[in-house]
Amino acid sequence: MSIAQSIKRSKLFYVTTPIFYVNAAPHIGHLYSASLADCVYRYEKLRNRSDRLLFSTGTDEHGSKIQQAAAAHNQEPKQYCDKISESYKTLFENSSINYTHFNRTTDKDHHFPAVQHFWNELTAKDHIYKANYAGWYCVSDESFLTESQLKENEKKEKVSAESGHPVKWIEESNYMFKLSKFHEDIEYWIKRSNPIRPKKFEKVLMEYLKEPLKDISISRPSDRVSWAIPVPGDDTQTVYVWLDALVNYLTSAGYPDPKFAANWPPQLQVIGKDILKFHGIYWPAFLIAAGLEPPARLLVHSHWTVDDQKMSKSKNNVVDPNKVTAKYTHDGLRYFLLREGVPHSDGNYSATKVTRIINAELVNTLGNLLSRVCAKNLNKRQVVPQCIRKELHKFDSSHKLVKKLKQLPSIYEEHFESFNFYLAVDEIIGILHMTNALLQEVEIWKMVKDPTQEKKFDAILGLVFETLRITGILLQPIVPHKSKELLDRINVSADKRSWDDTKYLLDGEHEERPLSKISHKLIERIK
Repeated sequence: MSIAQSIKRSKLFYVTTPIFYVNAAPHIGHLYSASLADCVYRYEKLRNRSDRLLFSTGTDEHGSKIQQAAAAHNQEPKQYCDKISESYKTLFENSSINYTHFNRTTDKDHHFPAVQHFWNELTAKDHIYKANYAGWYCVSDESFLTESQLKENEKKEKVSAESGHPVKWIEESNYMFKLSKFHEDIEYWIKRSNPIRPKKFEKVLMEYLKEPLKDISISRPSDRVSWAIPVPGDDTQTVYVWLDALVNYLTSAGYPDPKFAANWPPQLQVIGKDILKFHGIYWPAFLIAAGLEPPARLLVHSHWTVDDQKMSKSKNNVVDPNKVTAKYTHDGLRYFLLREGVPHSDGNYSATKVTRIINAELVNTLGNLLSRVCAKNLNKRQVVPQCIRKELHKFDSSHKLVKKLKQLPSIYEEHFESFNFYLAVDEIIGILHMTNALLQEVEIWKMVKDPTQEKKFDAILGLVFETLRITGILLQPIVPHKSKELLDRINVSADKRSWDDTKYLLDGEHEERPLSKISHKLIERIK
């Protein structure tokens, strides 16, 4: 079922990334999450189906892990958070992540009041109580774990079965949320609205729900976790970092101002598979408890390995996107992540693969095609000529290409609506291969020298430019900067780059136009 079919359209389209934990600098997995959300945001903008678009991201800056990370860097927590948060903003801005809201959980003017208001709402509805709590706590995951979520490592130490991080036994007085009350509500939300994509992750959630849900601790003693938002009316406790973090989506929507309701719920929330339980169990339960609607969709993506190994600090193989983009460019890295990443399975990053894909597809297939038809030795008049269909009758390949171009927008739409962006890119690259093959078949370099072939030459050239125009418009959500350069080069006006403009132009539907005088390589070959 597509986005259009499964999400109720409103005047607002609201998409979110997770907010990223600032215990370390961003890596390619964080950029992948942001690129997926941005891709959907730009697609909605391209389709122009909503009057307003809201796209929120940000940084999660509270908790014991942040206290420890700041201390390890000999910095105060706020100073440490400022630095790491800024590195995310810099990366996203350089990578064309076109967010409308960047929310920091240390924002005392907006986020603190939202969290405390949300807490008070849950309290007023009798969903919070205080109790002594004991359990296995994982500092790295900021979570209490049940016995079934534990295993022993090679040192015979208890660790999280999912993350492998160590746990310790903690007994303390906490505020508890009555999660057990919302088991049936969560099941109903999942079964009724079918919100989880890809489908395989719905099965993961349903596995969680095979056992009765237990009430969860939603506060920590201030003397253990001081770097957090105080619980309203009780300075001895601070708000659990995950409750604090999840409320950020409400903060970005304008909560607790009553007008926020016009922005709620999000149509799509992009998350990594490691935080599925928090977004697929705790988050809808918190919202339902507060009398609010859960998100319409969760797009859950898998992780990235590096040279077929899990990315981790201990292996010293964490890929810093701020560094590698110096070689690959920001659009180049974004292209690779969206081209190679599939939400349902882990992707594999390798420098060799990135270089090969960028050179083969962005440089050779797209860049060289553009350079070829814009070169003065071939395009002597420096124009985008009309594509006259009757002049193409001798070339079977041209008819196949025209047919493919006419079908491309609907195929692209189908893949985007299913969040399979990589398949949409595959269709585009396939058509560009066909276009390059057509130039070889007609021996375009010979046609340009034969005056009797002038009309056929213009028709072929016009068809190539039409291919570049349509694919350039459709590439905007994938590589925003490079697609702009392409469309600028072939002189497509800024107001002719929307979804309606992806229609193949028949004979006489556009005037011959000059090429832009701004000439540059679309992307340089990577060595």
